[in-house]
Amino acid sequence: EVQLVESGGGSVRAGGSLRLSCTASGFTVDDYAIGWFRQVPGKEREGVACIRSSDDSTYYAPAVKGRFTISSDNAKNSVYLQLNSLKPEDTAIWYCAAAGDALGCPFPEADYWGRGTQVTVSS
Repeated sequence: EVQLVESGGGSVRAGGSLRLSCTASGFTVDDYAIGWFRQVPGKEREGVACIRSSDDSTYYAPAVKGRFTISSDNAKNSVYLQLNSLKPEDTAIWYCAAAGDALGCPFPEADYWGRGTQVTVSS
């Protein structure tokens, strides 16, 4: 079964940290670009970070660069997003997605989406 599963979300105070995980099954993350997105109900889904495991190239949205770090572990078929210095505006459902490796990062379309993990940041 082709699947992406996010984990690591939770509730933290402003300034706190979380580490999100995205684990794939049914395909190999090294063959895809993997991105993290976030969405607040009623708003557009926002691309946050992306990694192309084949060459370890990365992308960060300008608004979050410096606070978040994306990484991959091919042995675990997983991609991680370290969230530091969290702000209330980071509160959202966070998703990971996979796109064909040839698209690189960032990518305009995704082949697979996870179900999301909730991140809540309080003041």
